[in-house]
Amino acid sequence: MTSKPLPHLTPTGTCWCGCATKVGTGSFFAPGHDKVAEAALLAAEYGSSVAQLLHGHGYGPGHSVSARAVSEGVWQKCPSCAYVGAPASIANHNKKAHAAAGRSGEQPR
Repeated sequence: MTSKPLPHLTPTGTCWCGCATKVGTGSFFAPGHDKVAEAALLAAEYGSSVAQLLHGHGYGPGHSVSARAVSEGVWQKCPSCAYVGAPASIANHNKKAHAAAGRSGEQPR
């Protein structure tokens, strides 16, 4: 996990994107509103630029955020190639990229 302590957050029953929609117990967002909040934060703080976001946190070509996610144990590296991602993404990647390659005799991507 991340090396910095994260606060315990408690859902309030109201969507955290700021729209004031009531949400179910245990939810922070109305469906899809997590992405609305993410896009609004990116726009407000970083001019809608992921490059600016990465730079603002010290990441870029010489300091990989993907490598950090792997080293923190929150992402994994595919054992068959250079692909990295969340565990569910690795499983999906393996089904698509490597299972198909094994059946057809192609080299994995």
